[in-house]
Amino acid sequence: MDTTTNDVSGDAGGAGPALSVVVVAYDMARELPRTLRTLDPSYQRGIAASDYEVIVVDNGSPEPVDSAALAWFGGDLRITRLDPAPPSPALAANTGVALARGDLVGLIVDGARMASPGLLAGALLGARVSDRPVVSTLGWHLGSVRHMQAEEAGYDQAVEDELLDGVDWAADGYRLFDVSVLNGSSAWGFFSPIAESSALFLPRSMWAELGGLDEDFALPGGGLVNHDLYLRACSLPGALLVTLLGEGTFHQYHGGAATGVAFGFEEMRDDYIAKKGEPYRAPTAPPILIGQVPEPVWRHVADSVGLARGYRTRPTR
Repeated sequence: MDTTTNDVSGDAGGAGPALSVVVVAYDMARELPRTLRTLDPSYQRGIAASDYEVIVVDNGSPEPVDSAALAWFGGDLRITRLDPAPPSPALAANTGVALARGDLVGLIVDGARMASPGLLAGALLGARVSDRPVVSTLGWHLGSVRHMQAEEAGYDQAVEDELLDGVDWAADGYRLFDVSVLNGSSAWGFFSPIAESSALFLPRSMWAELGGLDEDFALPGGGLVNHDLYLRACSLPGALLVTLLGEGTFHQYHGGAATGVAFGFEEMRDDYIAKKGEPYRAPTAPPILIGQVPEPVWRHVADSVGLARGYRTRPTR
């Protein structure tokens, strides 16, 4: 398998940055530029361009990521391509983590996820809470419905483009909270367990302990590979779960996970059971919550109180 790496901007030499952010993309010519806009130093708050690098791993897209079209990026951006590539994003994610130079390494396994403005500064702050932090984030879907129900709701890319055009997210990314709903993995809000982290940050040493993502998850899109990563990270000895309050990522509507092919949850569940011998169960340890809450996030925090009550009184098997 061949890999090629492009330095689009910044300097990959010298001392490493405090933070590396790995973004996996497949066939995301529409979505990836927006995602990178939200990771640009002009958008991210409370963090300097020299404090972090962004590594995009193109997982064998039919049309390679156009590095020249991303020359506007104002920080340290590297683009690596796997070609040929497996349909799962696991190898691409592991490739990006291996290239990371930061002491703290974050993974956005789906390159269609736009970030809130304080995500990266919040990750660095959250990592200071413990010697063995697992910094997690909730995820949202753009629009008024989760993207699994988008088609029947009449929501598509054209509707989403119009939605984003009507929100000045480039000037204030917290406005994305006004036009989004919690995704299924974060359905119970800030004050209850989540099933996976939409952007996960770990010290580089903890990534080494985990051995990265499990590349045996071979379904297109990876199935529950990101869930498995989150559970294993939270289960590491001495790990302390930290969840960023007031930050998150926002999924743009596209063809499916990180590969453009969507599978139903039943198939992903069965794939997990075949590998692990039991159904997936999310970590239940309460996290430390850290962060500020900008006004557009107030509604989601308030809703999370009611969701937490519902979580605690839900029927359990």
